[in-house]
Amino acid sequence: MNNVYSVTQVNLYIKNMFIRDYTLNNIYVKGEVSNCKYHTSGHIYFTLKDGQGQMACVMFAGQRNGLKFQMKEGQSVIALGSISVYERDGKYQLYAKEIILDGSGYLYEKYEQLKKSLEQEGLFDSSHKRPIPSFAKKVGIVTARTGAALQDIINISNRRNPYVQLILYPAQVQGEGAAATVVKGIKALDKLGVDTIIVGRGGGSIEDLWAFNEEMVARAIYECKTPVISAVGHETDTTIADFVSDLRAPTPSAAAELAVYDIKKYNADIETLNRTLNYQMQKKIIGVRNQVKQLSMKLVYSSPIYQVRQKRQNLMDMEQKLGNLIEAIITRKRHQLEIYAEKLEGLSPLKKLSKGYALVVNSNNEVMNRLERAKVGEMLQISVTDGDVIARVEELIKKERNCEEKASSQFGRTPK
Repeated sequence: MNNVYSVTQVNLYIKNMFIRDYTLNNIYVKGEVSNCKYHTSGHIYFTLKDGQGQMACVMFAGQRNGLKFQMKEGQSVIALGSISVYERDGKYQLYAKEIILDGSGYLYEKYEQLKKSLEQEGLFDSSHKRPIPSFAKKVGIVTARTGAALQDIINISNRRNPYVQLILYPAQVQGEGAAATVVKGIKALDKLGVDTIIVGRGGGSIEDLWAFNEEMVARAIYECKTPVISAVGHETDTTIADFVSDLRAPTPSAAAELAVYDIKKYNADIETLNRTLNYQMQKKIIGVRNQVKQLSMKLVYSSPIYQVRQKRQNLMDMEQKLGNLIEAIITRKRHQLEIYAEKLEGLSPLKKLSKGYALVVNSNNEVMNRLERAKVGEMLQISVTDGDVIARVEELIKKERNCEEKASSQFGRTPK
């Protein structure tokens, strides 16, 4: 039961099969018209049949421009369209886009034969197609002088860019001899040196457009050195000229838009590019200036003068530091010297003498620090602060030990 599908699912699946088939999406069907009904909505419902079968068909109101006559019962017609499934009824039918009387069928056969032959010859190859100039100054036009196509091209061109020169070669675009005049127009404009050539006309039946299915026109377009834009009929119309030309436009108005550049958009683009260019130039200048500044600073730092100045400044700093260091050392040493001088002064004999002490030496110049060094009657020299006294020993008096130690300590000597 897992493989059971609904009716709608089956119909959708079959419809997708039809859609994926390329042949069924663009097919010509020939048959006799029956059960033809023009609906009030604008749709046309009919049946095509032959001796062995029949097929339901519909042409929607939006495709009515593909029908150029009143379709009636019993007419033999050729319908162009696609075949698909109508989901509600589960039936397939032809959705017609174009219907012509069967009397034109031989033209389609001739059209297909020529198309196949030229395609095999390589006239349709994209490698032969030239690009359309983006800024054409002269545009040649091959079409009827009085046709609506010319007026459409002129109106569109003047609206987009009135400065583009339009050169018309009035050609016959329908009937006997039309193809020859189209060829003459293409060759004449090609020799004139225009930038682009538009070849085309308004819509019509296959008979009306047949001049643009002629081989001579196809070869004239192929041999033309100037880029050619084909603009034949409406969007649904396709001719041999469309395949050979460098670019196909769906309508003459569209051809004018492709051939003539919009001057307003061009000026706007130029202004935008100008602003962008100025911005980029300013940005580039600022960037270069910053680079110059950086390089200038780098050059300054790398220059001999700057290096000498830096070395000189470093030398001055070192000199200052050295001076401060020497001054600190001198100050410290001076302070230490003052301390030593103070200590030395405290130990100076002269300092002792100034306090009432005296230095006594005997005749042998020996310091009289002991009693046994003196003799009665001996001359002694007594040195005081401001001079010497000569005295003679009259008597030797020995004192106690502690007194001698006291006297010796005052002179900075240790008694023996």
